[in-house]
Amino acid sequence: MSTTQDDVNVLHRSDSPSMGSSNEKERIEVLEGEYEMEKPDISKPFPRDPDEMVETHQLTIRAIFVGCCLGAVVGASNIYLGLKTGFTFGPQAIFGFAIIKPLSKALPESGLIGRLFGGPFGPKENCTVQSSATAAGGIGILFVSAVPALYRLHLLSPLPKSDIGKLIAITACASFFGVFFVIPLRKYYIVKQKLTFPTPAATAVTIHALHNSRTGAAAARKKSLALLWAFIAAFCFKVVSSYAPGVLFDWHIGWTLYRIGFTSIIALDNYGWYIEFTPAFFGAGMLSGLNASWSFLGGSILAWGIIAPSLIKNGLAVGQSISDEFPLVSYNALSFDDPSDFTTNPSPRYWLLWPGILMMLVYSFTDLGMNSGFILSALRNLKFNADPRAWFRAVSDAAADDDEDESPPEDRVPTLWWTLGLAASTIMCCAILATMFNMNVGEAILSLILGFVFSFIGVQSAGTTDVNPVTAVAKASQLVFGGISKGAGLAQSPAQTVNLTAGIIAAGSAAQSTDMTGDLKTGYLLRAKPRNQFVAQLCGAVVAMFLNVGLFILFTTASTCILDPNVDEHCPYGAPSVSAWVAVAVAVTSPKLPIPSSSGFTAIGLGIFVLIAVVAKHLWVPKRYWQYIPNWNAVGLAFVAPQIPFSIAMAIGSVFNYLWMKRNPKGFDMYMFAVAAGMLAGEGLGGVLQALLAIAKVDGSLFGTAIGCPGLEFCG
Repeated sequence: MSTTQDDVNVLHRSDSPSMGSSNEKERIEVLEGEYEMEKPDISKPFPRDPDEMVETHQLTIRAIFVGCCLGAVVGASNIYLGLKTGFTFGPQAIFGFAIIKPLSKALPESGLIGRLFGGPFGPKENCTVQSSATAAGGIGILFVSAVPALYRLHLLSPLPKSDIGKLIAITACASFFGVFFVIPLRKYYIVKQKLTFPTPAATAVTIHALHNSRTGAAAARKKSLALLWAFIAAFCFKVVSSYAPGVLFDWHIGWTLYRIGFTSIIALDNYGWYIEFTPAFFGAGMLSGLNASWSFLGGSILAWGIIAPSLIKNGLAVGQSISDEFPLVSYNALSFDDPSDFTTNPSPRYWLLWPGILMMLVYSFTDLGMNSGFILSALRNLKFNADPRAWFRAVSDAAADDDEDESPPEDRVPTLWWTLGLAASTIMCCAILATMFNMNVGEAILSLILGFVFSFIGVQSAGTTDVNPVTAVAKASQLVFGGISKGAGLAQSPAQTVNLTAGIIAAGSAAQSTDMTGDLKTGYLLRAKPRNQFVAQLCGAVVAMFLNVGLFILFTTASTCILDPNVDEHCPYGAPSVSAWVAVAVAVTSPKLPIPSSSGFTAIGLGIFVLIAVVAKHLWVPKRYWQYIPNWNAVGLAFVAPQIPFSIAMAIGSVFNYLWMKRNPKGFDMYMFAVAAGMLAGEGLGGVLQALLAIAKVDGSLFGTAIGCPGLEFCG
């Protein structure tokens, strides 16, 4: 989930540099952060500030080290949040600033420690921090989707720690391949097409404002403190509440009313309608805005407030009793002992899965199609240089005259670097996939090609709408490899292994390249050296291989229900993306589609409706009214994710954000992103500590209370 274009406009008002003041009173107001902004032009690098410091070293050890540490924070938060709802978020620029800026002032410039971590800290080095953080933490999206799906289908060892070599290898394939082909994407989408990239542009504006010599210091102190306190509060609340979740974190109103005599209201809890005081998803609602958050809640109401009860009433779906003493029922089963139950006796969650998946796929592809007209026209005008020597120059002689890149040629990534890296990573991927995952060379190369194609889709969408649809669009790779496996006559288990492994490569490399292109947009606006960013991204990719695998093993060791939902009916991780990948893999490799006919017809009907709605929006609805049209991707996600408390929390967070912006725009501009980022990171790292406490057997399940939990069983 990303910030919207409106968020960028807010940042443009609040975080771009002040143009100076004419008297002492105005200077005081500037220092207090109460100043008016001019919206910068985000199609080209920001103008040079005459007071801007000269950064002699943009690629530093401290920037890489801090960036990779922040990548660990981002990775932990994203795996925690992604396993709960499928949402992930990128690193916030304020984190790197809040860490390195005090160090740069506190440490002397002389001595070993001073040379490594001291000295001036500027916006271009801040950009290096951002690049390494994104590369280190961004690939975690694989571990909340396709990788756990391999374990749910019993295609790998029972526990991930037994497959650590395989997991590191396949992460390296997706991570490095995505990084190496990002350079030509930069030249085309950022320099030539000048796509907006709202969130990366907002990040550039924020970094520029933080380092502004006239206004940045006072604003940065306030934002850093807001970030710190929000982080501490969310972290402590998450850890403490895990020992009394039914009292502090989850309010099961239906269960409580049932206990005092309103017996029929227990259905409220059975369908998942309860309140959760989650700082992370309150902050997610602040960042996502009213449209996405309320679309998510609207989808929850439609799916779990209207359709699911109707399915049960009419016998189209069934529930499973989970208590001998109380009328508690689970409607979330995704696997059945009898294969015929998939079509004859599905759970509401399984029934809703197919309309949700098709809505997200139709929305992503239709929206992309309605935005891609200029791509086709631009491709027709591409010029090909037949001289091979020109391919290995930073700027070919033929292109020198119309070169629009303002980065000096010596600061760009040499063509030889990324072409040789791309070739080496391709060979590495083919070798790993063939020896560890039983894919032939043709299948391996096809998965890489699909990743390259999906990266164009992801970058185009993220650059224009700020929404990265790669995880939804990558389902197309499952359809492609489903057809290949059936044509080759593979048995179901080998076919599913090929299906999900190819999906990991295609989705992972495309997601990585999309995120990296966004960071290159930030660097482009800040006039950072692309070569330095590329090196930072490679360093982050190395860390990502080990970091994300370790985090995945940590979470799955603490909560085995991530890999097998049937071991715990009260699993804290809904893992909707995992369920979607499993469902598609099973469907495309089964002799007969395991989809209930009523679910299939509903999916087709909703898919057609979404297609018409998106086309109508682009053709006939003025853009100023788009904010009132539902985000069908979020609606579809609500069908796939039975996590109603999160949609409620996001809706409340977005309303709070809107009222804050209206009533106190200056405070909103100053603190909103810092507070939201602090809450996201705080609860995410609190979840990591909670997992460590579970492994150490000192967590709430052993030393906490079940008061307020349904069935009087611990619900943390």
